[in-house]
Amino acid sequence: MESCSWRAVGVLVILLGCVTWSWGCGDETCPSAPDGFLNVHLIPHTHNDVGWLKTVDQYYYGGRNDIQHAGVQYILDSVIPQLLADPRRRFIYVESAFFWRWWKQQKASVQRDVAQLVQEGRLEFINGGWSMNDEAATHYSPIIDQMTLGLQFLQSTFGECGRPRVAWHIDPFGHSREQASLFAQMGYEGLFFGRLDYQDKENRQETKRMEMIWRGSDDLEAPSADLFTGVLPNGYDPPRGFCWDQLCADSPIMDDPTMEDYNVDAVLTTFLKVVDKQSQTYRTNHIVMTMGSDFQYENAIPWFKNMDKLIDLVNAKQVNGSKVNVIYSTPSCYLSALNRARLSWPMKMDDFFPYADGAHMFWTGYFTSRPAFKRYERLSNNFLQVCNQLEALTGPAAAHGPYGTSSSLVLRRAMGVAQHHDAVTGTAKQHVNDDYTLRLYRGWEACQVVISNALSSLTGTKENFVFCNLLNISVCPLTETAKSFNVLLYNPLGRNVTWNVRLPVCGVAYAVTGPSGEPVPSEIITVSKFTKDVRRHRGQAEQELLFQTRIPPLGFSRYTVQKVATQARFFMKEKTPTNPTKIENKYYRVEFHPETGLISEIRNLEKGISLPLTQSFYWYNASIGNADSSQTSGAYIFRPNRSEPVLIAPTVRSYLVQNSLVQEVHQNFSSWCSQVVRLYTEQRYVELEWTVGPIPIEDFWGKEVISRFDTKLQTDGVFYTDANGRQILQRRRNFRETWPFFQTEPVAGNYYPVNSRIYIKDKDIQLTVLTDRSQGGSSITDGSLELMVHRRLLFDDYRGVGEALLELGPHGKGIVVRGRQMLLLDTPEDSADLHRPLALQEYMAPQIILSPGEGVPYGSEQGSSTQFSALQAPLPKNVHLLTLALHQDNKVLLRLEHPFQGRESGNYSQPVTVNMKELIPFLSLSDFEETTLSANLPKSKMTRKHWRAKTAPALPRTNSSTVLDPSSVTLNPMEIRTFLATVHYRKRPRWDS
Repeated sequence: MESCSWRAVGVLVILLGCVTWSWGCGDETCPSAPDGFLNVHLIPHTHNDVGWLKTVDQYYYGGRNDIQHAGVQYILDSVIPQLLADPRRRFIYVESAFFWRWWKQQKASVQRDVAQLVQEGRLEFINGGWSMNDEAATHYSPIIDQMTLGLQFLQSTFGECGRPRVAWHIDPFGHSREQASLFAQMGYEGLFFGRLDYQDKENRQETKRMEMIWRGSDDLEAPSADLFTGVLPNGYDPPRGFCWDQLCADSPIMDDPTMEDYNVDAVLTTFLKVVDKQSQTYRTNHIVMTMGSDFQYENAIPWFKNMDKLIDLVNAKQVNGSKVNVIYSTPSCYLSALNRARLSWPMKMDDFFPYADGAHMFWTGYFTSRPAFKRYERLSNNFLQVCNQLEALTGPAAAHGPYGTSSSLVLRRAMGVAQHHDAVTGTAKQHVNDDYTLRLYRGWEACQVVISNALSSLTGTKENFVFCNLLNISVCPLTETAKSFNVLLYNPLGRNVTWNVRLPVCGVAYAVTGPSGEPVPSEIITVSKFTKDVRRHRGQAEQELLFQTRIPPLGFSRYTVQKVATQARFFMKEKTPTNPTKIENKYYRVEFHPETGLISEIRNLEKGISLPLTQSFYWYNASIGNADSSQTSGAYIFRPNRSEPVLIAPTVRSYLVQNSLVQEVHQNFSSWCSQVVRLYTEQRYVELEWTVGPIPIEDFWGKEVISRFDTKLQTDGVFYTDANGRQILQRRRNFRETWPFFQTEPVAGNYYPVNSRIYIKDKDIQLTVLTDRSQGGSSITDGSLELMVHRRLLFDDYRGVGEALLELGPHGKGIVVRGRQMLLLDTPEDSADLHRPLALQEYMAPQIILSPGEGVPYGSEQGSSTQFSALQAPLPKNVHLLTLALHQDNKVLLRLEHPFQGRESGNYSQPVTVNMKELIPFLSLSDFEETTLSANLPKSKMTRKHWRAKTAPALPRTNSSTVLDPSSVTLNPMEIRTFLATVHYRKRPRWDS
């Protein structure tokens, strides 16, 4: 068959199974909405969770209907014929993960029909990410990745008509300012959502502020991060009485006047009352009604048949003077109608956290729920970035090499699913969460093949690469048994990184050599009892080998470890003094109370500042309901039964481990709670490695465990948290910026999502805590910070999941979770210089790959390489290579980010210029094109609607017509710039299987 010829035509042409069309979609396809009428926009939609009560597969196929009746494939099977049956009808679809699967299974004839509907604007993709991501527990990097994945599929399948214009986050449990900024930079015209705090909604309805302009950033030039935002009137459900799905019990429209149950008059009366009431809370003569809900339209006939009747019946009354007009519509058509009203809209500057749907019902527990999965998701993003980079750097050699054929797509798709608002949040049933974990694991397996192939090409050696993913509990069979092995560390950051490696071993003396054969200082440390208790039978190592490495940017270093014979008299047993009073390196000193064993003070020796500080662990007693409310604490909702938490232990048993590379104080708070306070030699922060679990429930109390830092800083109720790992937002206790807030839960009502950091400060000192995963956090009293690290609960919170959060570990007891917090003490003006780069390093950490060291040459024309960097030179601290990934066979996707906010750093909050042509000399890149953040539209073609703000002057349309000069790309604070470039790979080396 000859290839299809793509040419501009006015109608859809079907030729030899190929689809050719001109771009007729957009505002011109919207139904007419006459002036002088109250136009009611009916939006037929379905909300399809990518896992929640059932797994992704069960939802798609309609399995396990004993749990929930839902089958996504049948929804699409049913909707398409109904759209084809009547040209008035419209439908929107959101989750690309489901649509991608359904599309692959369709016959060519069905695909042509769907393409026609998309072309006509009657089937419209809204949002379009792989999933509808959460906005609290998600990091900005995987948010961008999962949106790019979904939008790339729609663009490659349907062209410009498949590009969503409107963001649609109808179900996430609170909304992030950074998410709004990201959507705006992706080219979205607007955002609609369903959930906001009940007090906020009441206030907005009374003041007609249900729609607004949301300014997503203080740093990006307006209006590039501005997003028109609307709150939907009924969440995402239809008005009461007008749900016509087969899952609903509302009466259909019975329009035969000879019938006893004729109900047209009653339906019209009720509907017009709903219309009138809703119109009183919105500002224009256009209102919106969401006609659908969870997994609805499996049988689309009753929905469309009754909406057809409703439209005809209501509009027929216009001959008698009615001024109500009902139309099938979409979010983008509704948005265009609002834009044509040319009103000035209120401006919003903060975010929509925390979310509460009642006085004692704050959805702040999910910020921490399932902390082990939250860490696995964060590590998976780290691994995916390494996989993406190596795949982009080596091209065909990564996809097809000595370890087999694979690609990063398996992990990309699994990560896209993991961003779903019931996945990373920890709010799905246990068997569904197990499925999310399995998907990530399979993605890791696929990327291990990619990484192994790529490293063989780059090192020139085919080795038996080993990935030990339980090093945090000192488990790695290779290092425990081998007499010699190689340690290869890949650094995905664009700057040099110094990294401390700890490997479980069973010997007492090892020689470590660096990439150039130089000896590297190392130490042997006894594996702690804490770690042995966690790992149980999964490892046998009695010691850990510790050494420090230095890794070049976007590259690797290889170290060799050799077990050496040592006479007993030369082996000095590690000293472990009890009741230590301090540990210290050249940057920090940590002092401990001689009686309690708790931290009592930290000192920044560089800056000459100190802060008396106590850190300990507490637990909130989870509510089971009381006289104020029957609301319980659960996977979604955090509700302690009293404001003061229970101290786990007033004193701790502790001991010191000290050698030339590290100092550690091991603190034992209880049989289920311990911590290591650690200072490496060159470490410019204090590391706290906590281990919590199994949380005991024999006393029949659910427990929500926090790590709390108490100081005497005068903070006046103010603290600061990050938004999705990027911009910092100020929080004020018992306060909301946009309405007079009445506090009903003094603890839960002050909790906010902490994705990477939280801090408090006065005019002289700032105390910052960095986290290794998303957690809930707050400052409940002045001078205090707390982070919830783990929770185990006995009751469901009645938000649909139907299970208590009672995660079990591998031995049938409660799950044990280990994590890290990084504590920094600095002046407010200097803090960002360190905590910004550290936060980047935490989610883009070096990847450790091991091998026995018995490799064979890979390729006939290259020698073995022990060190490599793809960059010409390290990037400055205010330039971050956010993305390097294959976009198509001959295209790479590059994102450069300025990670600092304006005015937060005297050193780095400045514009910086990069030469893209010389950035990665290892690759032959050409034909640079700048795109939107999601890489689905050239930046030069992005235009967004003009909106007037009440509190700001009129702003011009976003227009990026400047010709790109890739040799001089300037980044301003908080700016991300996205590029596609053509790549030409060298011929890959030969290999023998």
